Amino acid sequence: MNWYGIRAIYRFEMARTWRTLMQSIASPVLSTSLYFIVFGAAIGSRMGEIDGISYGAFIIPGLIMLSLLSESISNASFGIFFPKFSGTIYEVLSAPVSAFEIVAGYVGAAATKSVILGGLILLTARFFVDYEILHPVWMLGFLVLTAVTFSMFGFIIGIWADDFQKLQIIPLMVITPLTFLGGAFYSINMLPEFWQKVTLFNPVVYLISGFRWAFYGVADVNVAVSLGMTVLFMLLCLCGVWWIFRTGYRIKT
Repeated sequence: MNWYGIRAIYRFEMARTWRTLMQSIASPVLSTSLYFIVFGAAIGSRMGEIDGISYGAFIIPGLIMLSLLSESISNASFGIFFPKFSGTIYEVLSAPVSAFEIVAGYVGAAATKSVILGGLILLTARFFVDYEILHPVWMLGFLVLTAVTFSMFGFIIGIWADDFQKLQIIPLMVITPLTFLGGAFYSINMLPEFWQKVTLFNPVVYLISGFRWAFYGVADVNVAVSLGMTVLFMLLCLCGVWWIFRTGYRIKT
């Protein structure tokens, strides 16, 4: 294992974050704070409890997931796309590092940024609503697992995209709508029975449900199913990354 190679890629990507601190960290935290002000304080104070939880506290896991998914994809996709765009990807490919080590460096840095962001949003929520974390270890586990999974997904998008516009298509047109429709701001049990069944085809439901269970012990879907679906999606992303390096798709051609 070439730890020097992994560390070099990891440190380069993390250095880019500190150079763009306002864009990478401050902007998502500020945007999420506005959600807390509008939905948590203004609207939430006029709504009843959901599953015995105040509305302001109920939406915390959903808001963290909303930022986590979009930032994980954005960080990882841009991290690998820019070397492709500038042509420096060939220097990385010719270096004595394996495909696994390349992915570990880029995905590890993107996941680290997302976990830091999730922690900052969690701390920011304290200023607006009171909440307790019933299962902190599971909460951290779901946070890290989701960050790593969607960072790999973002890595795949960065390889697939051939211009800057395509980097935003999947996050804006697919991930964000699925997150809003995945129970970020409501329990799917509040929907009519037909739409409850339709919603189960949304993979984001399982992420938010498992994450919310770690906070409050309540979930729309069994936590074991949520964990299994998250691991399954991670394995699919691993297969996608393996295929990219196996065939050289949009890397060597």
